[in-house]
Amino acid sequence: MSTTGKPPFIHSHALVEPGASLGHGTRVWAFAHVLPGAVIGEDCNICDHTFVENDVRIGHRVTLKCGVHVWDGLRIEDDVFVGPSAVFTNDLRPRSKQYPEQFPETWLRRGCSIGAGAIILPGIEIGAWAMVGAGAVVTRSVPAHALVIGNPARFRSWVCRCGTKLEPGQVSPCSCGRKWNWSADGAPAEVTSS
Repeated sequence: MSTTGKPPFIHSHALVEPGASLGHGTRVWAFAHVLPGAVIGEDCNICDHTFVENDVRIGHRVTLKCGVHVWDGLRIEDDVFVGPSAVFTNDLRPRSKQYPEQFPETWLRRGCSIGAGAIILPGIEIGAWAMVGAGAVVTRSVPAHALVIGNPARFRSWVCRCGTKLEPGQVSPCSCGRKWNWSADGAPAEVTSS
């Protein structure tokens, strides 16, 4: 549910084509272009010089910073942050004027963050609350709560929902108050109150 209840805001220099869907409280800024068929949830921030293609689904409270272009097949869940000039691709073997019958789906799961200038190849999944470092080239799926950096992107550490590095192997409270335990495969699992 929208925190503002306000209708979407579309800057006078943005182009939102008829047939695009914008949720309450979403803001589309100057020189952004949203194609028909695109679905953008509530309270999103679509910054300057962004492009949203037809078969794109964006959840609630998502931020696309300046210079981000999202292509057919991209699925973005709630609370995702995409940094400036991050690059998404949707065709592993592109050729001019040759189009696949269907583009692979790329998933950005809830709460993940994509750093500025990162490149995300098609058909992969970035797990919930994961972080992709600035300039990373992501060639394979990233597990939930993982921080990946470099080219190609490699695992660096585990991170809390708030982004703080987690120390493996111990029940550790984060500075934000969340508590973590560790599964048999070494991944963090949030300790919930019962």
